[in-house]
Amino acid sequence: MQNKESLRKLCMAALFAALCYIGFTYCKIDIPVGMEKTAFHLGNVFCVLAALFMGGMWGGMAGAVGMTIADLTTAYVTSAPKTFLLKLCIGLITGFVAHKIFKLSQDKEDRKIPLTAATAISCVAGMAFNVVADPLVGYFYKMYVLGVPQQAANIWAKMGAVTTAVNAVIAVVAATMFYLALRPALKRAKMLPQL
Repeated sequence: MQNKESLRKLCMAALFAALCYIGFTYCKIDIPVGMEKTAFHLGNVFCVLAALFMGGMWGGMAGAVGMTIADLTTAYVTSAPKTFLLKLCIGLITGFVAHKIFKLSQDKEDRKIPLTAATAISCVAGMAFNVVADPLVGYFYKMYVLGVPQQAANIWAKMGAVTTAVNAVIAVVAATMFYLALRPALKRAKMLPQL
């Protein structure tokens, strides 16, 4: 039975990694910023959704792998190491809040906070981290790893902050809606992972 549950988690992680890849590679609007780019995309939606369904570690790894592969296969190659770290952290934070604080995976009729609010707060926690960390880490990464001049790194960080904030709002709203819609169906099919 343990092997079956592990196989189910592995398959779901692969599915979410693929969805993160598709959400970034094919559902994005590139925004040129000098010689660099930033993008509005849907990849974070599936990164957060993976953590809601699978917990922090599995969900974070699915998001990190899917989004890093997306970076490596598009014009965002230089961002791949930063992406891996940040998407893993988004998953860990979202999963921690969802499953350790709100016990989202357990059936509780006597919840102190409604399922919708717990789901939305969990998503906000992961994406709030990203809104702060992505431009900040990006700034230092560009300056100290890629050797970009400070003024250019500053401009890119500001543009990145705007796109990251928009992506965060979209991710919170969409992931909350998808989770609330898919959870009952996965529960009935006995496909909701036990965390």
